[in-house]
Amino acid sequence: MLLSMTGFGKTNGVFGAKKVSIEIRSLNSKSLDLNLKFVGPYKEFESEIRKIVAEQLDRGKIDVGVYLESAGSIEAGTINTELAVHYFNQIKTLNEKLGDQPADYLSLILRMPDVVSNQSIEVSEEEKMWVLDLLSQTCLALNKFRQQEGEVLEQDLTDRILAIKKGLQEIPQYEAERIKTVKERIQKGLQDLAHASVDQNRLEQEMIFYIEKMDVSEEKIRLLNHLDYFLETMKLPLSGKKLGFIAQEIGREINTLGSKSNHAAMQKIVVDMKDNLEKIKEQVLNTL
Repeated sequence: MLLSMTGFGKTNGVFGAKKVSIEIRSLNSKSLDLNLKFVGPYKEFESEIRKIVAEQLDRGKIDVGVYLESAGSIEAGTINTELAVHYFNQIKTLNEKLGDQPADYLSLILRMPDVVSNQSIEVSEEEKMWVLDLLSQTCLALNKFRQQEGEVLEQDLTDRILAIKKGLQEIPQYEAERIKTVKERIQKGLQDLAHASVDQNRLEQEMIFYIEKMDVSEEKIRLLNHLDYFLETMKLPLSGKKLGFIAQEIGREINTLGSKSNHAAMQKIVVDMKDNLEKIKEQVLNTL
């Protein structure tokens, strides 16, 4: 089953007097592009967090936020007085320049980065394992979201592959007509050369050669095989990159088919095939 690279997962939990919230957002990317946002106490096991995310989410542009707040009585953090005063002076000056009314600066300053430090709070091994387990649950929630999005993607890709197949099935009805038109065009050209001497054997050889160059039998067989292979590959896990390669091969056969078509109705079918293929390529980019 396909998984989308786009997803969101969120979990909350309480450990002792700490309330922890973890959020993970994922967008499409060719590789793992991981951005982590931590509260102070949990930075010490950043490597374990990166490992869990990489193993469970594979790839994508992934933002992980781990947030901590008090759920009761908790040891107070250390206030960086110098930094707090610096923020106060800047905010007060800006407020006066803007002409706003005096505000509650203290509550605002205490929420500014690095004003309150919890670095002194030690994290036990039990708490560490609890946080990592909560992280795994968040990854699971995100993957569930990815699976739901993937089902929609799979249906859309299947519909477009079947649309290309349908176009492929319509081509044979024009092939005989196309060859007949080419023969008539050549014969008319020869009739216009009333005084020209024509070697019939050479003419037949040239016509056979020309018609063989217009033959699309091999292209149709290869294109059909690629389309079937695409549908089979969608059922495999983590097949997004492989689907991209197959889509490229489908494109090559469609392009060759178009260059050989030499028939208005066939060229219209090829244009529709290309349109569906472009949509397929766009969707595959968001497939895990």
